[in-house]
Amino acid sequence: MNAFIWKLKAALHKLTPPPVVNGYHFCVAQLGALLYGFPSSKLLVIAVTGTKGKSSTAEMINAIFEEAGYKTAVQDSIRFKIGDKTNPNELRMSMPGRFFMQRFLDRAVRAHCTVAILEMTSEGARQYRHRGIALDALVFTNLAPEHIESHGSLQAYANAKYEIGLHLARSSKRPRVMVANADDRESTRYLTLPVEHALPFSLSGNAPYESTEVGGRFRFDDTDIQIHLPGEFSLKNAIAAATVARAFNIPTSTIVRAFEKLTRIPGRAERVEEHQDFTVVVDYAHTPDSLTALYDAYDHSRKICVLGSTGGGRDLWKRPVMGSIADARCDVVILTNEDPYDEDPRSIIDGLARGMKRQPVIIMDRREAIANALSLAHTGDAVLISGKGTDPCICGPRGSKEPWSDARVAREELAKRSTAKPAV
Repeated sequence: MNAFIWKLKAALHKLTPPPVVNGYHFCVAQLGALLYGFPSSKLLVIAVTGTKGKSSTAEMINAIFEEAGYKTAVQDSIRFKIGDKTNPNELRMSMPGRFFMQRFLDRAVRAHCTVAILEMTSEGARQYRHRGIALDALVFTNLAPEHIESHGSLQAYANAKYEIGLHLARSSKRPRVMVANADDRESTRYLTLPVEHALPFSLSGNAPYESTEVGGRFRFDDTDIQIHLPGEFSLKNAIAAATVARAFNIPTSTIVRAFEKLTRIPGRAERVEEHQDFTVVVDYAHTPDSLTALYDAYDHSRKICVLGSTGGGRDLWKRPVMGSIADARCDVVILTNEDPYDEDPRSIIDGLARGMKRQPVIIMDRREAIANALSLAHTGDAVLISGKGTDPCICGPRGSKEPWSDARVAREELAKRSTAKPAV
């Protein structure tokens, strides 16, 4: 039955003219806002967009506002949170449709939340899911090649994201706050939007800064701020979160306390600890830039890297690029199955391998690949498992889904790890 429904949906999507599809999405977004009484008007709404770091930045913003005493709601790729109640995002979408976002905001209002932090994506914007949501602030993290085949070009992808910036400019709320990564060329468009406060952020603007495998520090508002998350990418996300928080008059001392308490973001450079004497990290890195940033964060360790290529049938260009990045930065590379959808999983792996000079280890069973990587690790090594983060399943042909968690599997394999010789 599931396979039949999947085929029917695919056929209908192909047969329906794009203007009809766009009109449908636009009407659904507007109708949802109307049915739920425009709940965003009753909340301070902060949106986060960009290619990388959206969920991490959203979680950091949430930690700061919670520390400041606000009751918050969060909708991102990791979870759906309203007040003290949180549920993992098992939909594999940051911006679900069918009235989901308006219903979520309405529930936040009914739960007496005062702040909502929303991850917003180019795909969601293309389907008008941001419409009917009045924004107070937008954070732009960065732009890197992604979803090129879906959008048609890098410029179309950039424009879809920028539509969220234009949506902020259209907001009736005051003041409107735009926070953008000045280290990214695309930031110019966002920082010149007609809003009350356009605030750039950058690493160089918050020097001195330092990042390690276990944390980092940066200078902000004449204060040294420590974080407990690895890599320069975590510093950038933290600076973005601090900048938007200060725009809403949250004291720097509160920001310091929030980052002191934030030691883990699920699926984002998440450490898996089972009393082993080496590092195990699960991360969502699924673009060349994010994969490079992850590997660079553990530059002083011997790296054993497990990766696939997120999403069969899409972004074919990035497969050899990601293979090349792993080849250059990892001591051991294990290629494995990820989310093949309707594509032959082996053809995806072959695409990755084409970017490598050496012969990779190929283990198609993802659990076996993770177990093998752990068996190869010695004291001080880093096992880096990338691509899925908190994704709750492996997506296969005809809409099939295998329940999955990289972190859970890594813990299970660490717990039963034996002294048997590795397979490679």
